[in-house]
Amino acid sequence: MAIDEKDRKLLAFLQQDARLSYRQLAKKAKMSVLTVMKRVKAMETAGIITGYGASLDYEQLGFDVHAIIKARIAKGKLFEVERRVAHEKNVYAVLDHTGHFDTTILARFKHTRDLDRFLKRLQKYDFVERTETLLVLNTIKQDGVRV
Repeated sequence: MAIDEKDRKLLAFLQQDARLSYRQLAKKAKMSVLTVMKRVKAMETAGIITGYGASLDYEQLGFDVHAIIKARIAKGKLFEVERRVAHEKNVYAVLDHTGHFDTTILARFKHTRDLDRFLKRLQKYDFVERTETLLVLNTIKQDGVRV
């Protein structure tokens, strides 16, 4: 599905506040409610809008340890390991990429001992050859990409 400037405008408003009603979106975008409904539904059906959710302050929830974990995986086993890691409760992103490591895992933990347990479990996975862990000290920006 090709999106136009009107769709981009709707997406930008939804990124700012996903709780906006169709009526509120229509008013902000200067479109009819029916037009907004049709466009949003079409973007949902096409998989452009994949869900709606709350933006949380994880530190206020006690998840003070934010880790970036890079892992080298044995040849041919990358997707198998990534799928397994993706099911871990503290993991919020699993990325495969180019470079010296094959995958990067982004995760949050309440305590360093939780991170330690996770790393020891990860290092026992078959086909995980090596890991490197970075602790995030400060997050300067964390937003969705503006469309």
